[in-house]
Amino acid sequence: MTTAPVRLQFDVPREAFSALRRSPDEFVREMRLAASVKWYEMGEVSQGRAAELAGVSRAEFVTALGRFAVSPFQEEPGDLSRDAA
Repeated sequence: MTTAPVRLQFDVPREAFSALRRSPDEFVREMRLAASVKWYEMGEVSQGRAAELAGVSRAEFVTALGRFAVSPFQEEPGDLSRDAA
């Protein structure tokens, strides 16, 4: 079952766009990506879901993880050690 997207609207000071050197459209794309990366980093969503929320392909999302210095792996270091044992 596919649901229709929900449109959110909120005010952003006009100065934010020039301070971040982004157009309003670029700002929205970057904000969606940043939120999705953070939710992925927190373990709230999978890579696939995060990419969908960000509006990018999974490959583009994995590339963005590097830009945000977030590991593409959700396992904790201790989990990897237990898996290896």
